[in-house]
Amino acid sequence: MPDFDYDLFTIGAGSGGTRASRVAGAHGARVAVAEEYRVGGTCVIRGCVPKKLLVYGAHFAEDLKDAQRFGWRVPDDLAFDWKCLQENVLSEVDRINLAYTTTLESNGAEIIHQRATITGPNEVTLADGTTKTAGHILVATGARPHVPDFPGCEHGITSNDVFHLDAIPKRVLIAGAGYIANEFAGIFHQLGAHVIVMNRTKDILRGYDLQIRDRLLQISMMKGLDFRFDSTFEKIVKQDNGCLEVHMIGQDEPVIVDCVLYATGRLPNTEGLGLERVGIEVDEKGAIPIDDDFRTSCTSISALGDVTNRIQLTPVAIREGQAFADNMFGKGGASVDYDCVPAACFSHPPIAGVGMTESEARQKLGSVRIYSSDFRPMKNVLAGRDERSLYKMVCDAETDRVVGIHMIGPDCPEIIQAAAVCVKAGLTKAQFDQTVALHPTMAEELVLLK
Repeated sequence: MPDFDYDLFTIGAGSGGTRASRVAGAHGARVAVAEEYRVGGTCVIRGCVPKKLLVYGAHFAEDLKDAQRFGWRVPDDLAFDWKCLQENVLSEVDRINLAYTTTLESNGAEIIHQRATITGPNEVTLADGTTKTAGHILVATGARPHVPDFPGCEHGITSNDVFHLDAIPKRVLIAGAGYIANEFAGIFHQLGAHVIVMNRTKDILRGYDLQIRDRLLQISMMKGLDFRFDSTFEKIVKQDNGCLEVHMIGQDEPVIVDCVLYATGRLPNTEGLGLERVGIEVDEKGAIPIDDDFRTSCTSISALGDVTNRIQLTPVAIREGQAFADNMFGKGGASVDYDCVPAACFSHPPIAGVGMTESEARQKLGSVRIYSSDFRPMKNVLAGRDERSLYKMVCDAETDRVVGIHMIGPDCPEIIQAAAVCVKAGLTKAQFDQTVALHPTMAEELVLLK
């Protein structure tokens, strides 16, 4: 494509955009990547990675208490240093940011640290007014937190801001009941905050199996989290002392907190991109419609990752970026299989699942068999902790095929990755039963389910 400045111009250097650009460069394409913030995107800079590190840090609150039952003389008044954890987490973010940058540059991609907007089918304009042309443009701008609109909404924060708090607030209200809400509810609670979770319905973590969600809700309430269901914001009033008075529709009395965190979903980053200039219309949520080859209605422009609002998961965006680059600049024939994508919520305790829930299986298959194990992990027994785990297997009654596995308990996200291979491969319950258990482990329950 000698008439263009580049063969590929990628807007956004998150997980999907970085993978697509790196692989395209490895195939010999001339690649440029525009990123107005930092290379790595939401997952690396302000999402999955730093959040999981906070989860690890928060887990020590319970681990240190449990350690006393295992013979360790741990003082009851141990102090927690938020600044220490914060600085170490941000330092790790810097390290991964550098690694992503190095990977792009080592594969020949040029990184342009400016905002880019689309001004033609093969043209983008940078923030400094410079125009660049490319044989193909890839939009991989991801998504951003949704901020509800109501009087006083400006006093709340989003998950992006949590990593930069000066201190852990003593009282937190979290709006929402999805991944982000439940994960940060656990983090804040374990680090000593009183947590109120407000949601407009009675459902938490829609998409997960109902029994697993109910178990998480029971455990969370037992730990002391305060849930306010069927509630929405009326207004937030900031008091003279800096505290926030939150008025909720559905609740009789306002609550006083130090921090309000919005975890009410994420919106595709398409505003101001210039899509209308090339005839690309977004859907009602702002997402870019694409075909199976990631092409938009403008054939020289593609999109992938969260900006398309298919499955908002980092590994999905990475698979899409790989497939796009291989098809566009490599040998072709690559595709992404969206069936049986495993997922986890790093709540306290974590939950994970793959395949159909019991409700989905009954609707799609009609006749199903359910196998489960409700048990107290060995560590919890000795620690004197009543918290119970639940493993659940959903099978097609006619074929004995395992169509779904759902879990709540310590380490279940680690276990579900291997279990996902089994569900993806179409293994049967009998094949699980024929596998000898690895004892003593929690995972052995998967081959002992009744």
